[in-house]
Amino acid sequence: MNPFLSRLFVVTSYRFVFFFWLFLLLAGSAVAQQPASPAATSATDAKVPAPKRQLQAVRITESIKLDGALDEAVWQQAPLATDFIQNRPNPGPHEKHPTEVRILYDDANLYIGAIMHDVSTDSILRELTPRDDAGNTDFFGIFLDTYQDKLNGYGFFVTTGGVQMDCRYSPAGGEDFAWNAVWDSRTALKGTDWVAEMRIPYSAIRFSKNVEQLWGLNFMRQRKRDNQAFFWNEVRPAVDGFVNQWGTLQGIQGIKPPLRLSLTPYVSSYVNHNPLNAEGTRRTTTSFNGGADIKWGINESFTLDATLVPDFGQVQSDNQVLNLSPFEVQFNENRQFFTEGTELFNKGNLFYSRRVGATPVGFYDVAVGDDEKLVRNPQETRLLNATKVSGRTSKGLGVGIFNALSNDVYATVRNTETGQEREVLTQPFSNYSIAVLDQSLKNNSYVSLINTNVTRAGRTYDANVTGGLFRFANKKNSYALDGQLVYSRRRGNGFNSEQQIDDQNGYKYKVGFGKISGAFTWGVNHGIESDHYNPNDLGILFGNNNISQDVYANYNKYKPFWKVNNLYNWVNVSHSLLYRPTRYQNVNISAGSQTTFTKSFLTTGFNVNFDPAKNDFYEPRTFPLGEYYVRVPGSVNLGGFLSSDYRKKLAWDVNGGIRKYARDERAELNRSNRAGYGLSVSPRYRVNNKLNFRYSLDWNLSQNQIGYVNGGMRRDEPLDQEFLNQVILGRRNVVTVSNVLQTAYTFSNRMSFTFRARHYTSNVRYQDFARLTPGGHEELVDYRRNRNNTYNAFNIDAVYSWWFAPGSQVSIVWKNAGYTDLQANEATPLYFNNLSNTINTPHNNSVSIKVLYYLDYLALRPKRG
Repeated sequence: MNPFLSRLFVVTSYRFVFFFWLFLLLAGSAVAQQPASPAATSATDAKVPAPKRQLQAVRITESIKLDGALDEAVWQQAPLATDFIQNRPNPGPHEKHPTEVRILYDDANLYIGAIMHDVSTDSILRELTPRDDAGNTDFFGIFLDTYQDKLNGYGFFVTTGGVQMDCRYSPAGGEDFAWNAVWDSRTALKGTDWVAEMRIPYSAIRFSKNVEQLWGLNFMRQRKRDNQAFFWNEVRPAVDGFVNQWGTLQGIQGIKPPLRLSLTPYVSSYVNHNPLNAEGTRRTTTSFNGGADIKWGINESFTLDATLVPDFGQVQSDNQVLNLSPFEVQFNENRQFFTEGTELFNKGNLFYSRRVGATPVGFYDVAVGDDEKLVRNPQETRLLNATKVSGRTSKGLGVGIFNALSNDVYATVRNTETGQEREVLTQPFSNYSIAVLDQSLKNNSYVSLINTNVTRAGRTYDANVTGGLFRFANKKNSYALDGQLVYSRRRGNGFNSEQQIDDQNGYKYKVGFGKISGAFTWGVNHGIESDHYNPNDLGILFGNNNISQDVYANYNKYKPFWKVNNLYNWVNVSHSLLYRPTRYQNVNISAGSQTTFTKSFLTTGFNVNFDPAKNDFYEPRTFPLGEYYVRVPGSVNLGGFLSSDYRKKLAWDVNGGIRKYARDERAELNRSNRAGYGLSVSPRYRVNNKLNFRYSLDWNLSQNQIGYVNGGMRRDEPLDQEFLNQVILGRRNVVTVSNVLQTAYTFSNRMSFTFRARHYTSNVRYQDFARLTPGGHEELVDYRRNRNNTYNAFNIDAVYSWWFAPGSQVSIVWKNAGYTDLQANEATPLYFNNLSNTINTPHNNSVSIKVLYYLDYLALRPKRG
């Protein structure tokens, strides 16, 4: 882009932002001139939390039968919590259909009885779903802040169909439904009402030894028929934070934290058939495994969780993709041990749990001779055990310790003439550990210290990362200062190398300040990641060597006006420099808006991005950074989405976007029209309250994309030899299509079957090539090797799950996976050819059954007297 166009681009960007905010101000003024309803003139839009309500719990000595009836006389003796206040879609009004909640307790449990009044049975929606999935149904929930630090809490929910959901709340993890506790509940329909009865054992939560307990408390009710959510203690959306807006539970006295000791042994059996295994190896294998998960309450505050000889073979398959970027693909964590109760370890985003048990560090570097072949090369590192200790004291100090051990991993290489085999070490015995200290402070503030460490046996390197975090908010919780300082240290040689690693010391810091409460919020941030900063051994890093700063603003209207329920608006301006040498990278100006229409509950939004010309120092894959970079011309992106009402049997989500690039006459490959297009369509159909189908189609086209080519060059290929030590870029069209079909049938609130099939294909076709030279210059070259390729991935995950007792489960899983990577003339852009090719390619099949049985010491110990 020439200088004139660059200046025009920036001026146009700022004009858009100016007129965007002018529109918001005018819209706000127009709304302010409309007559205000009584609800609209309430304190709901205030920046301060609502007054704290209080509820008294009643101690009982008689037994409570958990049946959803609430017919014991003692229920009527407990004080009543009622008069819930709406949070969405219209914050402020009091409920029209009352909710009545009472709390009882004894030496072992907390009991919650709730009656949700309604107008008719048909108004109470009750779809059945797997655990931790609300679906199209009403639900009731209780929130507990047992240390009353106003930052961390528990949530327990039950739907009209009896489906349980539970979660943890924390500044690091937000709302974490991966956490599971063992508790019990019953629900029942009573005419035009529905009833929820819950029993939460003290072993499911943590609290102090104080004689008198004072806990943070809130209740929530969802009336799905009208898409309404209500809280007992009002939760105001304009106030920053959630746990700090709860009321208070009083009256619990004389209870003691119980001995929390449970054992969940498991047995599992697998039959695996892989027709692609090398000749001379078994293609059908069987295995029988056993292990256990242990939970031990060390004291009233801290719990030890351990998994011995863990088995993660039944977790959902990863969404494999063709990665053309210079950065690794980040996969979701599906292993329960690493998703449950890990909010402390996620402080500062220094822990990427997929590093534990990941692909061996030497997986891709196994040397094979001319007369040898690779017959076995494990793709995963088998864990010996993993342990975590976590908790929070009555003074608000959170402590977390994590440790995991993995064994040596070997690849097997066979001599094709003699049949003799040798083993090649691909992963040495390794220890992974994390230590966290997190002190909760007043005014929704905290300070934290985190350390991660990886120690490996043998002659290779070890890694250590230490970080400090803080957040200080003022007394009104309206402004906050936050920051982070991290130091990374690595020592030793590269794996199977005599050369020391070159990124031994690095650092990162980030500091920000902003207005955090109210309809209008804003903030500024600045940060640096040094050129040697590297937390990748137990974390994840997408490029270091950065200086970044950004400023953002949000203007939100939480109450209905005109024909919409709300309006969320944002604008952001960011700027980035290379840290060493200090050079310009990019500027990004973005804005967007989102709203939900009142009658149809159609949610829609848009976003727009302006990116002036930038320099990409990462795409050339040359180090140190700075000498080589790819010129990326200025671009404009416009995107939007529509999401219909999920209460309907047929609902859908649609989103799409288009990005257009300017031409850069200084870069040979950028003289062509460059663009990107994306479209996603995802319908869902609910047949009845037990059966539903979901489908998603994602299509993306990158037209005349410029990208690095050297990654697939071979020394034994004559057409590659001239270009091996050069940076070669290619102009290519990339078409990616992903199809996912999911269905779920829920037999009861404890039994379900889910099926997920995914086909992914990405086709790359090159047009021409250029040599990249220092300073971002490109020279067209006569590179003639066909580099077209098509990557296909197909997998099925079918899961039958039965929770036959609290904490105890039987699961039967079928997994089917196949991958193809077609090169040169084999590559085809025809989708159905790729689908047929993928389905007809031999697949790896695995069928497994796993049984877990929850054993609680308190239930097994002999009864006294």
